[in-house]
Amino acid sequence: MPVSVGTKAPDFTLKTKTAQGVQEIKLSDNLGKKNTVLLFFPLAFTGVCTKEMCEVSVGFAPYARLNADVIGISIDSPFSQEAWAQREKITVPLASDLNKKTAADYGVLLPDLLGFGSTAARAAFVIDKNGTVQYSEQTPTPKDLPNFKAIQETLARLK
Repeated sequence: MPVSVGTKAPDFTLKTKTAQGVQEIKLSDNLGKKNTVLLFFPLAFTGVCTKEMCEVSVGFAPYARLNADVIGISIDSPFSQEAWAQREKITVPLASDLNKKTAADYGVLLPDLLGFGSTAARAAFVIDKNGTVQYSEQTPTPKDLPNFKAIQETLARLK
């Protein structure tokens, strides 16, 4: 069960790979500064995940106007995430939850996806500047995209 609205968002420190090398992404870096949208997705290089991250990358302006950072999180390695981002022109920061702890902390770790083992469910969270969850959604299936309209409406109320 995903963490619920009104609860304190679990902090995390995850790895990301950029042109500058492997770096850390922490939720706590945004506290007091920006709202954060976390988009958990099952696996890089898959159809629906590519559609989701490409749509958010192309349509990032509304999130920036609403004072929000968007972070995509999957269990893929930071190296495969970087290759995928380069190939698909994904500009949203991607964070590697290789040990699956963050997905478990947020209550969105699927025990098995099509025989591939445990992976993150497709889920979305809006976390305000104070670190409180203001929006929480796990999609019915990994094939369903999050409700981006509801995410943006939540951010507009927080601005």
